[in-house]
Amino acid sequence: MANNTPPVIRLRGLKKRYGIGDAENYAIDGIDLTVKRGEFIAIMGPSGCGKTTLLNILGLLDHSTEGDYKLDGQSVKSISKRKQARIRSRQIGFVFQSFNLIPRLNVIENVALPLTYKGVTKTKRLKMASAALANFHLNEREYYKPYQLSGGQTQRVAIARALVNDPSIILADEPTGNLDSRSSHVIMEELADLHKRGNTIIMVTHNPRLTTYASRVITMLDGKIDTDTMTLAALQKPANQKRALGKHSKKRKPKRKKK
Repeated sequence: MANNTPPVIRLRGLKKRYGIGDAENYAIDGIDLTVKRGEFIAIMGPSGCGKTTLLNILGLLDHSTEGDYKLDGQSVKSISKRKQARIRSRQIGFVFQSFNLIPRLNVIENVALPLTYKGVTKTKRLKMASAALANFHLNEREYYKPYQLSGGQTQRVAIARALVNDPSIILADEPTGNLDSRSSHVIMEELADLHKRGNTIIMVTHNPRLTTYASRVITMLDGKIDTDTMTLAALQKPANQKRALGKHSKKRKPKRKKK
């Protein structure tokens, strides 16, 4: 039965071209990629290699020039602009390096903002936003303005906003790029926890240390995928699970003998 489930994302021959004639260049140049539900993928590569362009296409903020992008088994080309906007607001959560919080709105209003596009009433929006902030221990900051927060707190608010719609896919573009090492660790632990809960996460990063949180690491070069590898943690997971089961079964035997 599981084999019949389509991958959450499938790209075939994807290209994104900018300019014409002598000025023509490909930001994305023939990418094939399959993302299974529940994967945590880290995308690395030098500046200008197409990482952010790829993320924007995956998030339906941009479109490809050539090739095919299937989301949950359906070609994006066959989805109307209105339905794409609905998918963006309900299925995809965005976490940006620059946070993108609105300065004039307080924290709870920023987090509640995506819910306005779903037609959720104001009372329910604020209640849902408050619950999302509680998950990040930010209740006491609900009525602060963004400028009153630390960098780590601001990014946690941005993640709460990305999650308020309970999306199945989270796209993160350098989510720790502006943070110190302690705040970066907190943010990555939050993303790792979301991954454990079953969310599909695709993260662009320049920091090789952050790839330890991912189950798969992709490096890009000149608009193409250069390498695509499973991490050691992902490869060891089945063995770790068997080991854990073995430990539990050994613990149960002495209890039976005591009886």
